[in-house]
Amino acid sequence: MRLLDALAVLVLLYWLFALVSALPGLKLLRPLPRSAGIGTDNPLVSVIIAAKEEESSIAETVRHLLAQDYPRMEIIAVNDRSQDGTGKRLDELKRWSEQRPSTRIPLRIVHVTTLPDGWLGKNHALYQGYLQAKGKYLLFTDADVRFGTTTIRDSVDYIRSSGADHLTLAPMMIANGFWLRAFVQYFMFSLFLFLRLWRANDDLQHDFGTGIGAFNLIGRKAYEAIGTHRAFPMRPDDDLRLGLLIKKARFKQRLLIGKHHLEVEWYPNLREAVKGLEKNMFSGFGYRLPMAIGGIVGQVLAFFGPFAGLLLLPRLSGFACAISAVIMIGLYVASTRRLSRHSGSDAFALPVSVWILVLVLSRSVYLTIRRGGIYWRGTFYPLSRLRDK
Repeated sequence: MRLLDALAVLVLLYWLFALVSALPGLKLLRPLPRSAGIGTDNPLVSVIIAAKEEESSIAETVRHLLAQDYPRMEIIAVNDRSQDGTGKRLDELKRWSEQRPSTRIPLRIVHVTTLPDGWLGKNHALYQGYLQAKGKYLLFTDADVRFGTTTIRDSVDYIRSSGADHLTLAPMMIANGFWLRAFVQYFMFSLFLFLRLWRANDDLQHDFGTGIGAFNLIGRKAYEAIGTHRAFPMRPDDDLRLGLLIKKARFKQRLLIGKHHLEVEWYPNLREAVKGLEKNMFSGFGYRLPMAIGGIVGQVLAFFGPFAGLLLLPRLSGFACAISAVIMIGLYVASTRRLSRHSGSDAFALPVSVWILVLVLSRSVYLTIRRGGIYWRGTFYPLSRLRDK
C-alpha cells in the first residue's frame, strides 16, 4: 500500500507540473490569422503532394488547392508507385485543369515507378517533388487534406510578416463516430503533453521542433540548408524530423492552429486507426524498446492511474488521485477546445481512450519486432535500417 501511496503522490506531482507548463503553453499556440488581402509582391509557392493509393481522396485535395485565391502557386502531385487509380485520377485532373479558362494554377504530375534503395516511399516522393519545384516557398502536404480557400494566402502573409522560416499548421481532425473521435482527441492531447508542442514557438530553445504532415510550409533556403529530405530518407515520422532539424539549425519555426483552414479525416473508423498507427508509433521512440515500454507504463500510471486510484485507494491517496483526475480533465477540455472545434465533452471516455492508445503502442512495438521491420506504403523496411536513420 505504501508503494501505491507513493505512486499516487508521484502522479499528482506530474499533473501539477503539466498544469503549470501546459496552460501558458496553450497561449503560445494561436490560430492562423486572416490576412488583410492579396498584395502585389507575392512569392511563388510550390505545393508538393505525395500520393500512394489515394484514389478516393486525391481529386478533392487537388481541387481545393486549385481553388486557392493566392495568385502565385504551382502544384506538383507525385504519384508514388500507386497500384490503384491514383495516377489515372491525377492525369485526368491535369487535363481538366488545362481545359478550364479560369484555371491559373499550373498542375504538374510526377509518376514515380521505382523506389531507390535507402529511401522510404513518401520521403522519396516529396524529394522528387522538390526537384521539380521552382517556388521560393515549398508546401509539403498530404493527399487527404481539405484546404480553405484562403489558407495559402493567409499562411504566406503570416510567414513573411513574422519572419518565420517554417510554418506548420495543426489541422481540424475529422472523425466519424464517438469512439474514433474520442481516441483522436485523446491522442492529440497525449501528444501535446508528451512533446510539449508549444516549445516549437519558443525562439530561445533549439532542442525541440516539430512539423505536421498536413501542412509544412518552409522557405527553400531553410529546406536546402537542413539537407532536404535526403537528411532523413528512412524516417516514417518525416514531418516531425523536418521540424526538429529546422529548430536545430536555428531557423525560426511557428506552429499555429489551423482548425479554420485545414481539415483531415485521419482514419475512417477506429479499427483502421489502430491498424494504421502500427507503422509509426514505435518510430516516435526511436525504435528503442526501453523507451517504448516507459511510454506504455507512463500512460497507464499517469493517465489511467488517477481514475483507478480514485476508486480503489483510501483517503489521502484517493484524494491525490482525484486532484490528478480533475487536472487531467481540465487540461483535456482546454487543449481540445484550443486545438479543435470540439468542446471536449467526451472527457468521460478518457479511461477507455488511454487503454486504446496503450493497445496501439503495444501493437506497434510487438508487430515491428516480430516482423523485424515495418510495412509502409506497400514496401517492407527492416528494423536495422530504420534504426540507422
